[in-house]
Amino acid sequence: MTDSHLTLVTKLKSQLLDPVKKQFVGKDEIIDLLGITLVARENLFLHGPPGTAKSAIVHALANRIIGKTFDYLLTRFTEPNELFGPFDISRLKEGELVTNTDGMLPEAEVIFLDELFNANSAILNNLLTALNERTFRRGRETYQLPALTFVGASNNLPEDETLRALFDRFLIRASCSPVSDDQLRAVLSTGWQSEGQSQITPAISADEIRELQNLIPQVDLSASTDPYLELIQKLRQAGLDLSDRRAVRLQRVIAASAILSGRRATRPSDLWILRHIWDREEQIEILSSIVTSSLASFDEAPDDHPAASQSPAPDPERLNLHLDELLARAASATDSHEKQTLPDEARLIASQLEWLPDSPAKSVLQEKADLLWQQIPD
Repeated sequence: MTDSHLTLVTKLKSQLLDPVKKQFVGKDEIIDLLGITLVARENLFLHGPPGTAKSAIVHALANRIIGKTFDYLLTRFTEPNELFGPFDISRLKEGELVTNTDGMLPEAEVIFLDELFNANSAILNNLLTALNERTFRRGRETYQLPALTFVGASNNLPEDETLRALFDRFLIRASCSPVSDDQLRAVLSTGWQSEGQSQITPAISADEIRELQNLIPQVDLSASTDPYLELIQKLRQAGLDLSDRRAVRLQRVIAASAILSGRRATRPSDLWILRHIWDREEQIEILSSIVTSSLASFDEAPDDHPAASQSPAPDPERLNLHLDELLARAASATDSHEKQTLPDEARLIASQLEWLPDSPAKSVLQEKADLLWQQIPD
């Protein structure tokens, strides 16, 4: 990597990501993922209850980028012109259908769509094309979008099949939860300090981020290819619906991890990003366990991405959700594939339970795990 590119990486971290991390206690993981998707020119989805700083984090990051931002709270009644712009009335009088995109999504570099799954059929096709191809089409018009990244957020995950296609366009997913009790004091302190903060001066330009995005195709993936193939197979065996298309695109975020670590070649540690490709809440713990276990067989290096060595403690609520799902599947398992995957998932749950401190909650989870083994078909 050239000195100028290393300077840009340092600038992005020190003047964009690090200040936002200081502002939001306990959200380093989400901010790291924002950095990854910015450099990879990919999309990030934030899932969590209200009041967990989803929109505030995105706004804080966007405010530090010299470029245009567009954010919108979607409702079931949102119309295409609210996102992409209305027809230009003066041109319409002349018989031309031209969209006035001034201040709208087609001109923005950072785009935040809150309550994403309120998207209706009227805007869905345009959104899918914008997210996937970075283009907007209306009649004879075609706009190439300058978007660096799209960030979507929602309190819920999609159930409708048409919205699953929208969710699929967000390659990386992050869970945004309330901070732990031991971090609450720091949250109160930093939150109070930010109340009196003066307006932030943007520090890095959209074009500088694009310069890093242009490095993605030049990254050497060879050192991580075999571990990546092995990990994909493990994830598929564990029941993750990981399509070939997603597997190909994930190489972009793996390359972005290397770039943000100051390297032009990936290594197995860059596969940490695969902890964040879940489809359902109950997959989060199991996915983290599989990825962390795979990375443990490789030596750490000083220029690994910091998130590669972070292995979050198991969340009892998510383990409970996953156990309930596995118990339901075990009760109705009929096909051979389901019978083969259940024991593997049960073993991974057992390994996660070992990391929980002794408590009544752990005892309840252990009872469910024992019941699961009794119900798994031979």
